[in-house]
Amino acid sequence: MLIAHKIELRPTPEQADYLNQACGARRHCYNHVLEHFSQPGVKWSKAAAYQHYMTVLRVEFPWYAEVSSRITRNAIDDLDAAFKGFFRRVKAGSKTPGYPQFKKKDVNDSFALREPAKFDVDGRTLRIEKLPTRIAMRQPLRFTGQTKQATIRKTAGRFYVSILVETEDYNPPAPQQPSVGVDFGIKDLATLSTGEVIPANPALKKNLKRLKRRQRTLSRKVKGSRRRAKAKLRVARLHQRIRHQRQAVLHELSDQLTRTYQVITLEDLNVTGMTKNRRLARAVSDAGFGELRRQIAYKAQWRGVTVIIADRWFPSSKTCHACGQLHDMPLSQRTLVCDCGHVMDRDLNAAKNLDQYGRDALRRDLKRT
Repeated sequence: MLIAHKIELRPTPEQADYLNQACGARRHCYNHVLEHFSQPGVKWSKAAAYQHYMTVLRVEFPWYAEVSSRITRNAIDDLDAAFKGFFRRVKAGSKTPGYPQFKKKDVNDSFALREPAKFDVDGRTLRIEKLPTRIAMRQPLRFTGQTKQATIRKTAGRFYVSILVETEDYNPPAPQQPSVGVDFGIKDLATLSTGEVIPANPALKKNLKRLKRRQRTLSRKVKGSRRRAKAKLRVARLHQRIRHQRQAVLHELSDQLTRTYQVITLEDLNVTGMTKNRRLARAVSDAGFGELRRQIAYKAQWRGVTVIIADRWFPSSKTCHACGQLHDMPLSQRTLVCDCGHVMDRDLNAAKNLDQYGRDALRRDLKRT
């Protein structure tokens, strides 16, 4: 099993300079290769890109040799993946195929070493090719096994390494509970069919005044000045804190669900459409529904859990769980009151309907098999 472990690095000033130089070399190579193949009449080819890199770029920019050659060569692999995605979307007829974009300094700065010989981990230290000293890590690697790849990323002035490990250590116990339906919400992040309610953590809302104040301070600084750089870093640090708070809640919930239940049924939310509502856009984005669904999917694969996505038009909130009667349920109505006498909270009723949807879907698949 391949598992990635993200660890914060504690580099010395000299090591931080090398990491910044490596990020710059990767960005520089990526942008120059993209610029060359964006010219009229020059068609993209990975082999031609390598040829241009060896015969032109490494000759014109000899400082590439100061960092590992795999850093710049892997930039070509990343650009090849970007072009393949662009061609695939063009072939599929997408209106926005997404042509590869130039990379900007201090925006998602990173580089990857995809060859195990170019790096190694020993306890709480990391070795990188052409860096004479080992970089201290905040914690040791959690898993034993063969390291496959190391991706170093700079975020808000701090460096992090994500190490991909092929391990057999991960052997979680099988979930004990049979199934659950999960209804997502804004006030409450999730309502389970068991009646459990997971409150939302509005990290952005709590820090909004502080974020506005720091952004106003940043807007008043002179571009290119050291004070502007410091103000920009303070804004980035606050954004990072908000992101970490959100991720902590999502990881806790996804971990709880996949460790407890054998079958998880989720609703297929149109998050893009929800964000077009100006009154809900900020709250929907802060909730992180798409990220939560992604985490549940990959953790369920680790633990052998079945995830069922209900049809987008399945009326989970409008259907009475007791008798199946449909009702008009505007968002302002938080309780379902049915003619059959069934009275239940709107979100709990939806979660129970989703749970029943998932169990019915499994029965249909078993009969077909």
